[in-house]
This record gives sequence, structure tokens and C-alpha cells, in this order.
Amino acid sequence: MIIVQTPLRVSFFGGGTDFRPFFEAEGGCVLTTAIDKYIFVTIKERFDQYLRVGYTKTELVEQVNDIQHNLVREALRKTGIHSGIEITTMADIPTEGSGLGSSSTVTVGALHAMYAYRKELISAERLAAEACDIEINILGSPIGVQDQYIAAYGGLRFMNFQTNGQIAVESVHLDRSVQRRLNDALLLFYTGVTRQADSVLSEQKANIKDRLTVLREMRDMAYTARDLLCQGNIDGFGRLLHESWQMKKQLASKISNGPLDDMYQAARQAGAVGGKITGAGGGGFLLLYCPYERQEQVRQALHGLQELPFNINQDGSKVIFNYHP
Repeated sequence: MIIVQTPLRVSFFGGGTDFRPFFEAEGGCVLTTAIDKYIFVTIKERFDQYLRVGYTKTELVEQVNDIQHNLVREALRKTGIHSGIEITTMADIPTEGSGLGSSSTVTVGALHAMYAYRKELISAERLAAEACDIEINILGSPIGVQDQYIAAYGGLRFMNFQTNGQIAVESVHLDRSVQRRLNDALLLFYTGVTRQADSVLSEQKANIKDRLTVLREMRDMAYTARDLLCQGNIDGFGRLLHESWQMKKQLASKISNGPLDDMYQAARQAGAVGGKITGAGGGGFLLLYCPYERQEQVRQALHGLQELPFNINQDGSKVIFNYHP
């Protein structure tokens, strides 16, 4: 039996510049972090030759092609496992439309578990690349490439998406005190609004040619944000988060809406400096940067929303249990 733990993520800056049609022409980058909230994938051998997949529903099938869970099905195809196993996924949060990168986390975790089951060691780079291939090339999801890489690598990362298609993943090394101050200033609230990311992202992808100026500026903000963090200027980072969110809302019509704007405005009036809706937008989680002394006022202003305490997490996808009888 194998258990793999793979982190969810919060993306701070540069989201949208990780779409291949943009970065292969212009170059892109993001500043993003894994968090200590996870999706767990378990895999074990069965007595018979059936395939059983457990998630929000349970599937029991004879052939890989009959599996309805797209990500698990394609991961099985890629790893060459055809029969006689049981796979389950469990998450720390509601994953549907969360904006925390859950689909890529599932894909990376499933691949990692299957390779471990086959007793194959696999690099973070290969995990991320194969997850991108499954989600973007095979299943045709209108997404970028940052989520797969942060799930595989973990940590606080600056990713550079180069015009030649290469992806450079760099660690952002902060003094311990700076990282603690950053962590203490970040709040995450569940908006209670779920959405299908594909509908938001399809429009965003279609708009790329008309939003080049905005995307270039968002890319440049990621560099600025990294420099601010490395200088220990976390308040400047928070203010830039607000500017970036105002720009991101220009990328597609469904990234924000009236209720989400009201939540964000209420938080700002109560003392939050900046923030954003995580992921594609349109719902899921609201990330806020707020000085510690104003956080209680923000919590009161958003009293109807459930808070998700979190920390920046250093680990990428990893095997936490490995038993081969």
C-alpha cells in the first residue's frame, strides 16, 4: 500500500502568464507557494483484477478505459497500470472549484502514487511535466502550467516560463523572520461560491491576444513582488497584491462578480491591504494580506465566511507510507 501527500497551492503573482500561447511568445513568470493543505492518494493491490477508484463517488470497473475520473484514468494509462488495484483520493478542503490548484494536485499525486506502486523513483520535474501533458494535451483543459509544478516541487517558488518552452523553478529564500511575518499576514477565507474553472479559463485563454499589455504588466509585477519579499518589504508585497488583483479582473469577465467584489471591499475597509480570489477566480477562496493588528476587524467583516488557517509549506509531493508485503 502506498500513500502520497501532495500540497495545494496559493498563487500570488503572474497567473495567466503561464499559458503556453502567452509565454512561448512573450515569456512569463509566477510567484506561488505550496501550503500545508493536501490531497492524499492511496493505492493498493486488489485480490481480483478489477480497478476500484474512490473519490466523491466509487467506481468499480474491469478496464482502464471505463474509468470516469479523467485524471486517474489518464494517469493509469501513462504509468502502464491496467488492472488489480484500488485507488482513493482524500482532500483537506472542498476541492471542487476551490481555486487552490486541486485538479493538478490530484494529477501529480496520482502519478506519484502509481510510480511508487511500480517501485519507480520519479523526479519532481518529470511528475510536473507528465501532469501537464495529461491535463493540457490529453484532456484539453484550458489551463496554465504553474499548478502542476508547484504541486510537484513545493515551497515558495518563482517560476520562469521561457519562450523556448522550458520552465525554470527557483526557490525564493527568505529569512525565517520574514517568512513568519508573511505567513502571519496572510488570511484565507472560503467564499462559499463554487465555479467551474474551465469556463473562466477558456475565456481568459481566448482573450490573451487582446490582453497582452495587462499580461506583460502582471508578469513584471511577479518580479517586483519577489524582490520586495527578498528585501523583507512584506507590506509593499501586500499593496502590490491589490494592484495585481485589479489588473487580473481585466483578463476575463467571470474572474470576479458583485458578491466577490463586496467581500473584498468589506475586507479592505476593515484593514486588509490587498488580496485576490485564488486560482481562476469566480469563486473558491479569498486570499488577503492584512497586518496582524487589523485581522480581527477583517474576520468580523467577513463573519459569514469560513477561515482556512494555513502555512507556507516546503514539501512537494511525497510518499508518506510505502508498504510492499
